[in-house]
Amino acid sequence: MPFLDINGRRLHYIDKGKGYPILFGHSFLWDSAMWAPQIEALSAHYRCLAVDLWDHGQSDHVGVEHYTLKQLAADYWHFMQALGLDEFAIVGLSVGGMWGTQLTLDHPDAVSALVIMDTYVGVEPKVTKEKYFGMLDMMRESKCIPAPLADAIAPLFFSPKTAVNNPQMLQDLKARLMAIKSENIPGIVTLGKMIFTRECLLDHLAKIQQNTLVVCGADDIPRPPREAEEMAKRLSHAKVVIIEDAGHIANLEQPEKATALLQGFLEEHIVNDVASSFCFCP
Repeated sequence: MPFLDINGRRLHYIDKGKGYPILFGHSFLWDSAMWAPQIEALSAHYRCLAVDLWDHGQSDHVGVEHYTLKQLAADYWHFMQALGLDEFAIVGLSVGGMWGTQLTLDHPDAVSALVIMDTYVGVEPKVTKEKYFGMLDMMRESKCIPAPLADAIAPLFFSPKTAVNNPQMLQDLKARLMAIKSENIPGIVTLGKMIFTRECLLDHLAKIQQNTLVVCGADDIPRPPREAEEMAKRLSHAKVVIIEDAGHIANLEQPEKATALLQGFLEEHIVNDVASSFCFCP
């Protein structure tokens, strides 16, 4: 898998397929591999780029104690510029949707279409902010994600139906959380605090003129459907879709439904004759 140097730090990314470029952003505490089902399908027609967040997957440490969503969006912009890509679509889930929205606002001429999944660009509610800060403090003090904390975190990502029908998905996440290296914990805490102290972008959404697909799992605990509907109402050209029997990681809980949604949206809003003419090389 390739790496790119961004401001002296290496970003790891997946690069699969040829055609019009699609930039994927994954959830906090996951990595670019979470997009495997969608990339497998979409790479037949598009160049799919999925980047590991700092201190996630194989990317380097974030390297600072204070970091903002705007800085993260800028890092992704520099990543695309380093690849020579001045126009692309964005598909972002959770924090991927947050920085994807920010990047679209900062570089509107570059982003042709936007998909935001299981995310919210308003401020974090006080109750959940305090809850998540407590979890982050426990990580920092423990220098790891201990088993009891992993047991508390993992169910937040999934529908209760997933816990019953596919318990292995929760067990796999718990194992990955507990396997996170101690040297990555400070950066993960930094990114977590960035996410949960984010500035409100709701009043800026009307500026986004791109066609936007807003997707949410019906059983999403941290980002419930009402937040998706609120954002869709503020966007100029948005469609909201709620995926039944899915939680925060809707693309993995209902991969066929999520992939079909993305395929249909991209086919409609990325002009086919233009998309087929793109053939960028790594």
